[in-house]
Amino acid sequence: MLLPARRWVFVGVLGVAIVYALFNFTSWQSIPTKTGFQPGEPLSAPSSPPLDDGVFRWKDLQPQYPVTSMKAMPSGRTVKIPKIQYDFKAKETPETKQIREARLKAVRESFEHAWKGYKQHAWMKDEVSPISGGYRNTFGGWAATLVDSLDTLWIMGLRDDFDTAVAEVSKIDFSKSSEDELNVFETTIRYLGGFLGAYDLSGLPVLLQKAVELGEMLYVAFDTPNRMPITRWKWKEAAQRKPQEAGAWVLVAELGSLTLEFTRLSQLSGDPKYFDAIQRITDQFVLQQNKTKLPGMWPVVVNAKDMDFADDNTFSLGAMSDSLYEYLPKQYMLLGGLVEEYRTLYEGSINSAKQHHFFRPMNPINLDILISGTVRVTDGRLDLEPQGQHLVCFAGGMVGIGAKIFGRDEVGIAQKLVEGCIWAYESTPTGIMPETFHAVACKKADCQWDKTEWHQEILIRQNDKQGNADSHIKNRRLPPGFTDIADRRPEAIESIFILYRITGDVSLQDKAWKMFQAIDRYTKTDVANAALDDITVTEPPKSDRMESFWTAETLKYFYLMFSTPDVISLDDYVL
Repeated sequence: MLLPARRWVFVGVLGVAIVYALFNFTSWQSIPTKTGFQPGEPLSAPSSPPLDDGVFRWKDLQPQYPVTSMKAMPSGRTVKIPKIQYDFKAKETPETKQIREARLKAVRESFEHAWKGYKQHAWMKDEVSPISGGYRNTFGGWAATLVDSLDTLWIMGLRDDFDTAVAEVSKIDFSKSSEDELNVFETTIRYLGGFLGAYDLSGLPVLLQKAVELGEMLYVAFDTPNRMPITRWKWKEAAQRKPQEAGAWVLVAELGSLTLEFTRLSQLSGDPKYFDAIQRITDQFVLQQNKTKLPGMWPVVVNAKDMDFADDNTFSLGAMSDSLYEYLPKQYMLLGGLVEEYRTLYEGSINSAKQHHFFRPMNPINLDILISGTVRVTDGRLDLEPQGQHLVCFAGGMVGIGAKIFGRDEVGIAQKLVEGCIWAYESTPTGIMPETFHAVACKKADCQWDKTEWHQEILIRQNDKQGNADSHIKNRRLPPGFTDIADRRPEAIESIFILYRITGDVSLQDKAWKMFQAIDRYTKTDVANAALDDITVTEPPKSDRMESFWTAETLKYFYLMFSTPDVISLDDYVL
């Protein structure tokens, strides 16, 4: 249930897991903090005059399209949110504790190995190159891995490394970057989320100061005629006050997944302009939710320039859409249930997804599981593409949390979605799920394994109706039930952790352990951990890249999976 004074919120987003505080508030001044800073006194007061010291500051830029009427932060008594986490009453046996702690130690050691490689080879760069020992600057060059992983360092108790990293934070200069174009969404989740999460855990003022500094920069991306943000932003031109406008072709996830970080920044800084910025986007989602070609959901691509969110015909919970939906119940909780429209948006979208996207894949042992596919609407006809994506594995956790906080009878659906991802993991030679794959969607409720039908669907998928399915199975190394596999890389386990904490099903810990062993075994290099190019072979080739989500999200969820249930409790935190 929602605590009367304070509730911490732990949020997992795409490649980043972020920690936010969620408070019961009736005014800005009533928000409690760990420091002497009062949220009613913004760190970066909009009315403060520019300093004449020759230093460029984003907050000193005068807007070309100023906001004339600010949307107020919600106020009032927060809604009582139902208990989420399972009541773990049974005492742990000495044998079980020994196993769990050994697994916990192994996960922490994996993190320490990757972090050591980053420190030695890519310190203050965005990513380490885990094979060559070089580095990559892919997200502005502001030390993405360092900032993104701050909360993981804190949660794992690596305080010396945390302190060392925080000491470097003040050196980051958001007025300089080798990148001409920034992805506002990626910058928000990796940097702004990283600062806010670490601040909420540690209370160190420098982290909030850097969050405000970055927030001032990102806010300029909203300085357009209709106040819709530019998601792929030529920031140097904006700094020169050149005219700018939102894009006519925008990925819906990049537009709709700024809510949590911007809202939390308003709560902590006392400056409502960040909430105002994202609430204008939300208002458009509300207006157009039932006007799209698949009412309840929004297409993968939208037109932010003309504020047309309904024209495209492809709908998915997967890549390019995922975090839009994931954020809806989390934003509802972050605002203490005071903004009902986030519940309305979530329930409308999940009702549509249940009806049109979730399908049961035919499999050799007749498991009753679910995968979320892609839907295309053509002249009113809905076509389901039975494609599974690793990114959609967040859906099981989302549905489980939504079931709990909104009183929906859908924990069983959440379980089937999680088991669908586990099946995809366990089906490959490496024990690692492909990033994308195609399966055979069951056509009837009593879905039994049919090898002949599987072969037929392979030939259809491969556009080879007269060919031999066995040759495609051999050449493409297709596990039973799969009709195609592509983009073979591993990612995260967020939903398995959430389902474990919701249901108390300890068998999920064993399944997570198998996943961790497989990923750690195949990705580890002398330097850190590498992405995999092909998980269908027993010795998968590695790619010379380690994205920040490996230390910021994947290993954090594995660590929490084997921590005691009171560590990041879902009744104090929400993922």
